[in-house]
Amino acid sequence: MNKQSYPFWFGGAAACCATCVSHPLDLVKVRLQNNKGQGGPGMVRVFANTIRNDGILGIYSGLSASLLRQALYSTTRFGLYEILRRRTNNEHFSISKTILLSMIAGGVGGVVGNPADVLTIRMATDGNLPPELRRNYKNILDGLIRITAEDGVAGLFRGVGPTTARAMLITSGQIASYDAFKMLLLDRIGMTDGIKAHLASSLLAGLVATTVTAPVDVIKTRVMNSHTNDSAISITVNTIKNEGLGALFKGWLSAFIRLGPHTILTFVFLEKFREFYDSQITKTIPI
Repeated sequence: MNKQSYPFWFGGAAACCATCVSHPLDLVKVRLQNNKGQGGPGMVRVFANTIRNDGILGIYSGLSASLLRQALYSTTRFGLYEILRRRTNNEHFSISKTILLSMIAGGVGGVVGNPADVLTIRMATDGNLPPELRRNYKNILDGLIRITAEDGVAGLFRGVGPTTARAMLITSGQIASYDAFKMLLLDRIGMTDGIKAHLASSLLAGLVATTVTAPVDVIKTRVMNSHTNDSAISITVNTIKNEGLGALFKGWLSAFIRLGPHTILTFVFLEKFREFYDSQITKTIPI
């Protein structure tokens, strides 16, 4: 029995809906990751400082770029993953096969969404920089034009290595671990296939995805926001040397608090889109 085919853009649309809720936490995560040195303000203080300095709307700085990123990145990774699944002509998948397909889809999505990722990080971090270092992009179009003008087309793909690695890890962490945890909860613990199992599986998948991507995420953020041309390897070495291994997990809590709900909401919205699509298909089929 072939898997139901859904529109390619469903995954991206679901991720955009989730982003509208989780963006403030993503902004805090990015600003925490850019704090250099030992210690520094915690998540609550960064959140409070953002509101005090930029107003309540400041927590949504860079939202347009974040939505553009999801429209490119998540549309590609979810859509491509479904295409790869259908082309295998196999309804049941092993964990290893699921990981492989999701990593391929995530890698392609990471490359496609990299320009918007650079823009998202720079716009989210701008308000946390000294006035003389702020880029002050007017909007996403102005940002893309200025990045291209100042850094060339290569500037749009700055940090594409860490971005692609992160995209592969997070996509496999979400999809593969979600399926594995759901199977465990249903078959071993005896939960019913409903909202409780979906919420639990999504939260656990978010935990796995956040942990495995944390080091790559920190380096990616610093590479994209750097005012120099240092490589990802150089930035990684300097980060560990000057701040210790713990620096690679800066912003982990805010990342998990953001990624957990984001993962849940993405899958909930995706399932709702599919249910609506199925209901419309049913209405068009004559009885």
